[in-house]
Amino acid sequence: MAPPLLTLQDVALTFGGTPLIERAELSVAPGERACLVGRNGSGKSTLLKIAAGLVEPDRGTRFVQPGATIRYLAQEPDLSAFPTTLAYVEAGLGPGDDPYRARYLLEQLGLLGEERTADLSGGEARRAALAQVLAPSPDILLLDEPTNHLDLPAIEWLESELKALRCALVLISHDRRFLENLSEATIWLDRGVTRRMDRGFAHFEAWRDGVLEQEEQERHKLDRKLAAEADWLRYGVTARRKRNVRRLNNLLALRQQRKEQKRAVGTVNMTLAEAEQSGTLVVEAEKIAKSYGGRPIVSDLSIRILRGDRLGIVGPNGAGKTTLINLLTGVIPPDEGRVRLGANLQMVTLDQRRASLDPDATVAETLTGGRGDTVTIGGQTKHVVGYMKDFLFAPEQARTPVGVLSGGERNRLMLARALAQPSNLLVLDEPTNDLDLETLDLLEEMITDYSGTVILVSHDRDFLDRTVSSVLVSEGDGRWIEYAGGYSDMVAQRGAGVQARTVEKEARPRSEKQAPTPQASAAPRRKLSFNEQHDLKTLPKRMEELEAKIAKVQEILADPDLYARDPARFQKAMDTLAALQADLAAAEERWLELEMLREELEG
Repeated sequence: MAPPLLTLQDVALTFGGTPLIERAELSVAPGERACLVGRNGSGKSTLLKIAAGLVEPDRGTRFVQPGATIRYLAQEPDLSAFPTTLAYVEAGLGPGDDPYRARYLLEQLGLLGEERTADLSGGEARRAALAQVLAPSPDILLLDEPTNHLDLPAIEWLESELKALRCALVLISHDRRFLENLSEATIWLDRGVTRRMDRGFAHFEAWRDGVLEQEEQERHKLDRKLAAEADWLRYGVTARRKRNVRRLNNLLALRQQRKEQKRAVGTVNMTLAEAEQSGTLVVEAEKIAKSYGGRPIVSDLSIRILRGDRLGIVGPNGAGKTTLINLLTGVIPPDEGRVRLGANLQMVTLDQRRASLDPDATVAETLTGGRGDTVTIGGQTKHVVGYMKDFLFAPEQARTPVGVLSGGERNRLMLARALAQPSNLLVLDEPTNDLDLETLDLLEEMITDYSGTVILVSHDRDFLDRTVSSVLVSEGDGRWIEYAGGYSDMVAQRGAGVQARTVEKEARPRSEKQAPTPQASAAPRRKLSFNEQHDLKTLPKRMEELEAKIAKVQEILADPDLYARDPARFQKAMDTLAALQADLAAAEERWLELEMLREELEG
């Protein structure tokens, strides 16, 4: 067997006085495919940075075979030193690497290579960074959440691309199907210690449960021994003092061992505040259509969503999934057709941008709306710290500003706030972003047990298979078709997965053999006006501000006693909310129209 290319031994690292990693081991052999799993905040990304040589541990050794090359994909890459995405990707190529591979990878990831790095969104920067680490031929690839900001076609393309590579691979991802399809070994980072299983992620959960069950049995044995020793200390014979002192020391050692023996990390306890039952019909859409800039987003769609249905909406980025949700829930009107909402609907929405969180508010203020220190779940009052613990927040985080939370913590906070509101219709736009696997399990169970109706958008194939009863798929040109079952059932019926949009490919200049006629080339090319450019640049910030204002008004309306206490304030808040939602819908429509126009003109 070939010696490992990379080895970490007895690695330890402490942040702010708290041990993050205590005894970590990692060994990567040539061509090996391993996944690194663990809770959010367990130190997975830090361990990967240590493996990449970017972070120095407090203790332990790192060894890399001489001449071995390592490429690392960070969650937040820095492209500021390069003018364009192509320049950034080409900078990662070695002397013997194929220069055309840079353009190929950028195209596959939905980029042209001409984008200015200063203007990139977070998702575009991540895709460019992914192209840079894939372009050369390293010996080891270390990938931290490579599927973030990728749609389903791009995720499936990335899978096939990674399978074709000969290099060793270490993956961190919350996408179960992605890990199952690529991993051959599993490294579990739990409470600062790594455990290794020489099997893929598909076997991880059974293995993990077995390890935790064995730990629980050992704790139970230790507890019984402690009780027996303590009983002897209280009632035992006082003669033979030396022997008694030794036994007392043994008891103290047992207590210290029990104190240091860490219990398994707590689990998320999701309790959903359900409202009164809705009518049988939740949403009925009849021949609805919506277009932006001449491009159809939805065309001639008719669908009925009944109480208890779980509808998954899938499609490539830019297909209009969020627009479709807004049409079905009455946030924006269709250009044609009509949408009818059922009776007694109480809707709770989780948006993918998490923009409705106030970064200056504390965790406790976000959950209570700034009123007192309790939250009401399903008619029962609970202290905010106890509710925080249900979502894996420590009591000392009650006064932590939202702005300093990690992506996973912000997502859990959004879930905690959304689930505290009574509802019979849940609308979840990319709810799995930044969630660890255990939290995903609990979210899946909650959706399964929820008696209301669920509409969700997700790129997570396994999550769709476990939660939805039907899938609405974009077929292109505004056409949407519903398939019974989950994502795998849809693929079996359709014969293929979700197809990528081809806007960028169609927009590329044609070859000389397909050169346009002189008459066509002489036509003047329209450009965005100054006002259009200004709107395109400023609307995203405007939408974030509107979403933040909407969230604050919704927090006011979440007070169940507001109407009885102050009807005038309640009505004013309702009017303000309606106006803000209308402004947001108009801003989103305008931005999407300009974005589609920009894509056309840049083509």
